[in-house]
Amino acid sequence: MLAIRLQRNGRKALPLYRIVVQEAQRHPLSGRIVAQVGSYNPHTKATTLDKEAAQKYLNNGAQPSTRVARILEAEGIKMPKWYKKAGEKHATAKHADKLRKNQPKEEAEEAPAEA
Repeated sequence: MLAIRLQRNGRKALPLYRIVVQEAQRHPLSGRIVAQVGSYNPHTKATTLDKEAAQKYLNNGAQPSTRVARILEAEGIKMPKWYKKAGEKHATAKHADKLRKNQPKEEAEEAPAEA
């Protein structure tokens, strides 16, 4: 199965990403890719994309990662019917009752007695 994912390039603290089509079982940094369909710069949000090639791989069953799916939709590429959009994550505390903001407020100390 093919996957469309980001492959990190660039230098330390300044990543640049390639948008590549790759076997899903391979690690993104293995270097063995089927095709490179674009690039993405997260600092400037600049994207270059070969829309025809990306659409061809999507139509043939390549599974996009969640980040790549966002990029493709922003570029105007129609996602296939079988693609399920990832839901939003909601963070919840494990022990919400122990949080300081959920503790009952203590009585304000009385004003010091006048001497």
